[in-house]
Order: sequence, then structure tokens, then C-alpha cells
Amino acid sequence: MRTDLTPSDFSPPQIGEKAPDFEARTTQGVLRLGDYRGKWLVLFSHPADFTPVCTSEFIALSRAKDRFDALNCALLAVSVDSLYAHLGWIKAIRDSFGVTIAFPIVEDPSLVIGRAYGMITDRSPDAATMRSTFFIDPDGIIRAMTTYPATVGRSVDEMLRIVAALQRVDRANVVTPEGWQPGDDVLLPPQAMQDALLAASGEAIWFHRTSPDPGGAKP
Repeated sequence: MRTDLTPSDFSPPQIGEKAPDFEARTTQGVLRLGDYRGKWLVLFSHPADFTPVCTSEFIALSRAKDRFDALNCALLAVSVDSLYAHLGWIKAIRDSFGVTIAFPIVEDPSLVIGRAYGMITDRSPDAATMRSTFFIDPDGIIRAMTTYPATVGRSVDEMLRIVAALQRVDRANVVTPEGWQPGDDVLLPPQAMQDALLAASGEAIWFHRTSPDPGGAKP
């Protein structure tokens, strides 16, 4: 296990910062975070293998892999369990549910990755705090983060929506409103110049201007 950090550097990364790099064993061989440059990546942790909430998430994410692929987005899981626990869990899921886990699972028994991403700290009571998701862009920058408790499963549809929304705002100078889905109207940035603001007076609410966003099936 290698990362680009030393223990004294461990502090939670923030949105807009480079995702901490690491190299580790996974269920699909040794991988490095940098291997995913050039495409979007959803890096997500789970508290433990062979647990009900995590099993439901992994089944749903595997079934949705084609939808992530359509967004040029890879999936990468990580937990404190060993590689052999991951492999046993994968086989149990296939044998019990007929679902093959379609993405790599990283082992992090030393908590190096968990600490580098701020998922585990000295105040953490146990590894159950590791149910976080990091949305990383093709340049390796963290663009969004979510954290759930061990008892609440994540929404795969919301994970897909976040990726699609991030990609949409990157394509043009727009922002997305609450609950936005591909094909919905987008919001335009508010007018920042007096002349433009006065010219638009009476035609639109200057701080909430919508615009059609044609095309695109929901992820």
C-alpha cells in the first residue's frame, strides 16, 4: 500500500483539491488512483464486507455499471477488509444473488486510504465511519463528496445524477437547480453588470434565470 502522503499530512481533502493518490491491491489486481486519469471516477468506501446495507449497495451499483460507463465514469470501492474477505464476499454475492461485482474493491487494512481521505480520524470509534463517496473528475480533482452513516444506504440514482450534473456545468456556463436531471432546464448565472441587469428588467428574475437544456436521457 502506497500513498502520496505521510501521516503528518493526513487531513480531510476539500472540494476543488487533488484527490490523494494511492496504489493498493484490489479484487482486480494492483491499481493506482492515477490509472483513472482521463475519466470520471466515483471512489466510495463501505464499513465492512458481509453487511446488509453494503451488500444492497454493491448489488445496485453493479447493476447500474452500464449507466456509469455511459457517463465515462468508473467505480472504485474501498474498505478496511482484507483482499481475501473482499473475494469471499464477491463470491457469496454471486452465489446468493446472481450478481457479479463489476468494479474493483480496494483493501485498506492499515487505514492509510481512509485517513488520507479524512474518513477515519483519531476520533472515529470504528471503521463504520467509512461510508463516504468522492466524485473525482478526469484531472484528479475532487468535485463533490457525500457521507452517510453505516445504517443508511446510498442512492445509486443520486450518485449518477451528481456525475451528470457536474459534467453538465463543465460543458457551459450554467448551474443546475434542485433535483436537476439531464434534459431539464438549467439555471444561468445571475447578471453581474448593471447594464445587463437593467436591460433584463421585467423580462426575467435576474437572480433565477432558467434556460432550456435540450436532449439527453436520464442516467
